[in-house]
Amino acid sequence: MSGWQVSTGPASTGPAGAGPAGARLTPAQVAGALDLAQAATAADRIGPLSEHVLLHLRYDGDSAGDGAGRGRDFVVSAGDQIAGYGYLDPPGADGEASGELVVHPAHRRQGIGRVLLDALITAAGEHPLRVWAHGDLPPATRLAQASGFERFRALWQMRRPLDETFGEPVLPPGRVLRPFVPGQDEDEWLALNGRAFAKHPEQGAWTRHDLDLREREPWFDPAGFFIATHDGVMTGFHWTKVHPAGEQADGPVGEVYVVGVDPAEQGSGLGRALTQAGLRYLRGLGLAQVLLYVDEDNAPAIQMYQRLGFERTRTDAMYRRPPGPRSSR
Repeated sequence: MSGWQVSTGPASTGPAGAGPAGARLTPAQVAGALDLAQAATAADRIGPLSEHVLLHLRYDGDSAGDGAGRGRDFVVSAGDQIAGYGYLDPPGADGEASGELVVHPAHRRQGIGRVLLDALITAAGEHPLRVWAHGDLPPATRLAQASGFERFRALWQMRRPLDETFGEPVLPPGRVLRPFVPGQDEDEWLALNGRAFAKHPEQGAWTRHDLDLREREPWFDPAGFFIATHDGVMTGFHWTKVHPAGEQADGPVGEVYVVGVDPAEQGSGLGRALTQAGLRYLRGLGLAQVLLYVDEDNAPAIQMYQRLGFERTRTDAMYRRPPGPRSSR
């Protein structure tokens, strides 16, 4: 529908992409976008936005500074309701921008998704654009392909029950496990995370801001954040997470949130031991299921998780579009 308009913040009411860069959403718009995400989760049984975007909505509006570098928000309103929401991260070190979008279930099949996607394309400008499709649902696939995007990356969600055996952790000699200490471990952990995920487009780029936001979340629990050390130096970690009932369309569910080891520890068995230690912790909380996410092309990690009893349950896909004119409608 050509009549839909996109706004990018409290000062913008113009056509797609209009408004000052860095303008923040109003508190009412933020609440509307979060309500929209919940409605889409209930309808699709899949969360439509990544944790990164949800944290941005919850916290970046009350952070110090002008929000520069933290991405742009796009909203389509229908009366007092947010009918569609999109988010665009600035280009990363690879020169590519990335975004996400979601349309309220009550306003689908009206062209809002196309309007939002066109706004992201316009805002990305000369940069290639990557867009996540959580669950890789058919409508998202059709929209991406019609707009000149190609599927180029996939993320598996894998699960296993926690009432079945997964073995006891056996740490390599000299390695010791301890919990993460807030206010003490952040800088060393970020350095280790950067080494462990140097080739990962999202995880390896985490900043102190990314870590601080997660420490503010109600699910954050240092007791479930395991640090492996060797002679007092961090060599690996397993950060677990617990999703409350309903957040994953079931639950409560545990998560192998992030497992990372120093490149020098590759092949030592530390990653497997850390994973088992976290699974034991989650089972001790009385949880019945645990999930994790892993890139489809990360064969060594997938093989390890399969040996630990995990099976693929869903796929999230990322679509990529080179810069250039928007496709005709």
